[in-house]
Amino acid sequence: MAEAVRVLIADDQALLRGSFRVLVDSTPGMEAVGEAGDGVQAVRLARELKPDVVLMDLRMPVEDGITATREICSDDTMAGVRVLALTMFDMDEYVYPALQAGASGFMLKDASPADLVAGIRVIATGEGVLAPTVTRRLIANFSRHDRTARPAPRLVGLTKREHEVLVLIANGLSNAEISGRLVISLPTVKTHVSSLLAKLNARDRAQLVIIAYESGLAERGMPA
Repeated sequence: MAEAVRVLIADDQALLRGSFRVLVDSTPGMEAVGEAGDGVQAVRLARELKPDVVLMDLRMPVEDGITATREICSDDTMAGVRVLALTMFDMDEYVYPALQAGASGFMLKDASPADLVAGIRVIATGEGVLAPTVTRRLIANFSRHDRTARPAPRLVGLTKREHEVLVLIANGLSNAEISGRLVISLPTVKTHVSSLLAKLNARDRAQLVIIAYESGLAERGMPA
């Protein structure tokens, strides 16, 4: 029997923490291992409990969720701990810093219970997840700023197909959707994704999204 996904819940609102805990504990194969009311507590408990996933509210007192995420993701002793950032607002200023800090995913607090559970499972397997509305806002934000699109040196070693896959990942497509768009098999897509993670030294899919935007690649190749 597979071990349960261990979840740490960090939110400054006790009612929300309780609701998330009930959802996690009532989901087969998951358990809530702790609760934190601010970023400092979240970092301390993450270091102590080593959860698989931290549900991280980005607006908390003492230390915000972005700072706490950065501390967790930069600490080698918590290498197996992944962060799923949560916020009430799908506003651009929260998305980018959270992902830059190392969050493996970003979802809105008004996501359905089923979507949140699915997000936790995806993060726990080492993948990344972005809410579709967040991905669209991120794309729109970069497009508005008319940034100079220059491939970062780290993209030079990618093949043409890997570039195509990276663009589609940055635009929020799943492996299955990429398979259909490029007319290649799902195992082939997974091979390309694995190659991208290795070549770009990215920990997960969410970090690939950041790299694509920072290089300008996503802006130049948004799918029709």
